[in-house]
Amino acid sequence: MTDHAVTPDEARIDTDTDTAIASVRILSLAGTLPTEGDLWEDWLVRPAHIYPEIRDAHYAEGGEQGPDGFAVQTYFVEITTRSGLVGRGGPITAGIAQIIASDLRPLLVGADGIAGEKLWDVMHRTQVHGRQGQTMLAISAVDAALWDLRGKWMDQPVYRLLGGPTRPSIPAYASMLGFSVSDPDLVAARATAYRDAGYVAQKWFFANGPSSGYEGMRANVQLVRTLREAVGPDYDLMFDCWQSFDPTYTAELARRIAPYQPRWLEEPLMPDRIDGYARLRDRLDIPIAGGEHEYTRWGFQRFLDAGAVDVLQPDIYWCGGLSETLKIAAAASAHDVMVIPHGHSAAATLHFSLAQSPSSTPMQEDLIKWNAVHQLFLRNPVTPVRGLLTPNDEPGIGMELDLSRATAQAYVME
Repeated sequence: MTDHAVTPDEARIDTDTDTAIASVRILSLAGTLPTEGDLWEDWLVRPAHIYPEIRDAHYAEGGEQGPDGFAVQTYFVEITTRSGLVGRGGPITAGIAQIIASDLRPLLVGADGIAGEKLWDVMHRTQVHGRQGQTMLAISAVDAALWDLRGKWMDQPVYRLLGGPTRPSIPAYASMLGFSVSDPDLVAARATAYRDAGYVAQKWFFANGPSSGYEGMRANVQLVRTLREAVGPDYDLMFDCWQSFDPTYTAELARRIAPYQPRWLEEPLMPDRIDGYARLRDRLDIPIAGGEHEYTRWGFQRFLDAGAVDVLQPDIYWCGGLSETLKIAAAASAHDVMVIPHGHSAAATLHFSLAQSPSSTPMQEDLIKWNAVHQLFLRNPVTPVRGLLTPNDEPGIGMELDLSRATAQAYVME
């Protein structure tokens, strides 16, 4: 027995190999994304919109709109081995970066950077109050960086380490967050343009929830009607409720939009309302998607056990990383439930998608505006061509940076 508590430094796995982690650093980058007008034109309904003062306030994320474009301040985690290999994850926020610097770095430095499964387990078991939320986002970013490192160590793109490719490219669907939903003519023109650009489907975001009353309900139905009339009958349309509805409102909206044949309704309820999800899935003819804001295999298992969704949508940078998404997908496959991840990281998600069966992951989300922000500093951003996402086959995940796009850079939180 020891006569003192074991510290994280004492518990870590020390190794003298070239793959030992020498440093975990946080790189801060600032730059401006050129935009024509405001990047965010309309915003989506949110759970807190039941309060008028929040519903009526201006809201945007990811930076600050200026006259010359959208100003971005973001962070990347860089994990460097003794041999000089660098694995990179991000972009992440300052709050997530701080958790990595303060709580996770002591668990990583000196450990074998290729032993990702053990490192994930150490982080998860050590951060006992971080099984969800910001700490799990931090673990997710570290896990992505470790996969990037592993690919570079093997001199292979990560999808090959996962058993892919299952196909040479992945069809993309256009995720239209931030585009105007209040101008029917503009909605129709954009829907037609993105369809003609080759996207296999589109997802639009409702701006109104239960607190907007019947007027908001009619506006939501008008959005669906406008889109169906614009793109025609043989084209998939999905609609995101962003956790902001209740079962009664969802059922009524579903009844009204059923003639327009949505492919799915996404996140109608907050993620812990699993019984509500299950009741809706039993009641509605429209498939239900969800899980974007759920964490780890244990959280997703609840959805599977309850038969609550038709499509699971883990976010690789939120749910526990690529390692955990693979476990979630394996569990989902035993239930014949599709896994189409949330599109927060186009690069990491592409490697996941390329290693999955087309029957379980038939397409990948392309968050049009968010991907422009998140990939501002990437040397080779993942962008669809004629609606297809194709890897560039560089080793790792594809997180090399183009620092010429940064107006300021510094290593912080040392």
